[in-house]
Amino acid sequence: MEGIGITVTEHLLIHQKESPMATGRFTRLMGELIFSAKIIAREVRKAGLVDILGLTGEVNVQGEAVRKLDDYANNILIYRMQRAGVLCAMASEENADIIEVPDNLPKDEYLLIFDPLDGSSNIDANVNIGTIFSIRKKTSDRPYVTLEDFLHKGTEQVAAGYFLYGSSTMLVYTTGNGVNGFTLDPSVGEFLLSHPDIKTPERGKIYSVNEAYTCYWDEATRRTVEYFKSPENDLGKPYSSRYIGSLVADFHRNLIYGGIFMYPADKRDPAKPRGKLRLLCEAAPLAFVVEQAGGAATDGKTRILDLKPERLHERVPLFIGSRKDVEKATELMSS
Repeated sequence: MEGIGITVTEHLLIHQKESPMATGRFTRLMGELIFSAKIIAREVRKAGLVDILGLTGEVNVQGEAVRKLDDYANNILIYRMQRAGVLCAMASEENADIIEVPDNLPKDEYLLIFDPLDGSSNIDANVNIGTIFSIRKKTSDRPYVTLEDFLHKGTEQVAAGYFLYGSSTMLVYTTGNGVNGFTLDPSVGEFLLSHPDIKTPERGKIYSVNEAYTCYWDEATRRTVEYFKSPENDLGKPYSSRYIGSLVADFHRNLIYGGIFMYPADKRDPAKPRGKLRLLCEAAPLAFVVEQAGGAATDGKTRILDLKPERLHERVPLFIGSRKDVEKATELMSS
């Protein structure tokens, strides 16, 4: 269409034609995911005008109070994606167990893992929030789906990305061949290619961490954060501190500008010694994105994509962003 950039659908179809093994199922999956995100984006935009802010009164599997918009986004994704005809099961941050596609609906080989509304504790303050997703394929030859089908390393992801709901709505995703960003043009209702072939700077100037938890950190974590605050670091001056408290928003800013986001393990809760963020629905998909953009992600010692989860809602520390910054943080955390 003259005057309109390439749409995400066109982009998907172009890459589908480039693969002789493509069947169109992945394109259909992404199409349904994008449609779901448009519905969520619409509700986010009018959230202050209708009764979907605040809490539902329920608690999710993570032990967190469920917010109304969180619950809405989760239900939209489950309903739409169960009917996409290309999935056999899903997993959501909000649900304790895997979510199977009912037998009366068409199924296929893909698995979808998602955080329906990351950063939802900031909803009432109108802070940027987002949907994080990971797409995988069922590798077992069983005629049914089990938890084991989900417990694989992040290197086995087919695609991953996120939708960011902010001053504009964006889709950023990768299929393992670079990272592209699309911005929703509300006048035509389409995601248009706005950030082709995203490359994050090799070293950034921003560090993102909640320093209010300093008293809960071990010595290695304190040493690592102090490095980024010191004029004696490899940058030669202190990094700027930028922390929103919404993972997808902090990650997106650092992806574009360069920098490192850190959510280390702490001593607040002995039941969660491995950190707060979820490996399957948060850390692994964002690690896939950042590596494809030239960055890196570790848990302070090990590459995130090499971690094999033992539980559906397993948590990990996360150091993610510009490659040299993450390498330095990992070196300091391991020493």
